[in-house]
Amino acid sequence: MRKALGEDKIRVGISLGDINGIGPEIILKTFAEPMMLELCTPIVYGSSKILGFYKKTIEHADQLNYQIIRHADEAAFKKLNVINCWQEEVKIEPGVSNETGAKYAIKALEKATDDLNVGKIHCLVTAPIDKSHLQKVGFHFPGHTEYVASKVKGKPLMLMVHESFRIALATGHLALKDVAAKLNETLLIDTLHILNESLKLDFSIRKPKIAVLALNPHAGDQGKFGSEEKQIITPAIKKAFDRGILAFGPFPADSFFASGNFKHYDAILAMYHDQGLIPFKTLSGMAGVNYTAGLNVIRTSPDHGPAFDLAGKGVASEESFRQAVFIAMDIYATRKNNQELLKNPLKKLSNEIIEGKEDESIPESEES
Repeated sequence: MRKALGEDKIRVGISLGDINGIGPEIILKTFAEPMMLELCTPIVYGSSKILGFYKKTIEHADQLNYQIIRHADEAAFKKLNVINCWQEEVKIEPGVSNETGAKYAIKALEKATDDLNVGKIHCLVTAPIDKSHLQKVGFHFPGHTEYVASKVKGKPLMLMVHESFRIALATGHLALKDVAAKLNETLLIDTLHILNESLKLDFSIRKPKIAVLALNPHAGDQGKFGSEEKQIITPAIKKAFDRGILAFGPFPADSFFASGNFKHYDAILAMYHDQGLIPFKTLSGMAGVNYTAGLNVIRTSPDHGPAFDLAGKGVASEESFRQAVFIAMDIYATRKNNQELLKNPLKKLSNEIIEGKEDESIPESEES
């Protein structure tokens, strides 16, 4: 008899992504490493035929065996499991951005999200999709994040993660000209609250320290270059601090990273997409991960797109995708442990005494 869910290795659901992009390749490369199959039970939502096509393009992937299953609870340990989300023949065109790629990426995402929402898988890692064709195939969401959030509980927050370096975004996929109008005290306080709770629950940071970046050059320079710092960002930081959130700033974004100041904080809140993503990708290299914080489920993804220029050549790096799998598993285990401790405060107290956490000399922002 198969073990009940929760008694075996972590079941990592994986949506295939755009079938013409690098998604299938980086999935195969990741699990061609035998160690990965020892750490989790991967379940790919997509098509075994698509994987078979790309397997031929990848060196050393010939030893990777996968089995086709109908339901997640049929998944076998030490194997790559595949759920076929469609049966029809599909034309595969590596490197081509088209509606076909978008259509079948969404089919895989929908099935994987359904299973995630009912607990058939413990976490979800989404391979890249091409956003340019989503609307044409009837997918009325900007991307993965918004779709997954619409199906589960919570308010999503884009949190970029690389080891102890974390950057969250106050605004996401938004035109730069619209950012200032979007910002307000309520948005920033709510975002800081979600970020603070995620750092505690998902990363076991007891009292997180959060740096908040300014919107304007030189943090507005006393209003010379904009009033958002004085009228919105600083008041929001103060109110969040009064509510027990250790938020600091606003810091001028141009010097914050170059000075190394970011190393003193558990997370950084950027005001807009590129303000956060440019330093993050520069400092994390190919190992960064996009985590959707604030939800009752766990979803991660690599921090890159479908890279059509590399598709079908077997040369795409799987490093970011592999890290997305690792972080999804880490957060699942950490969240589960912390939720159990919240249910049993005596166990938490006992653990703190054993580990010496009652020693006030231990920095509060250190990860446990």
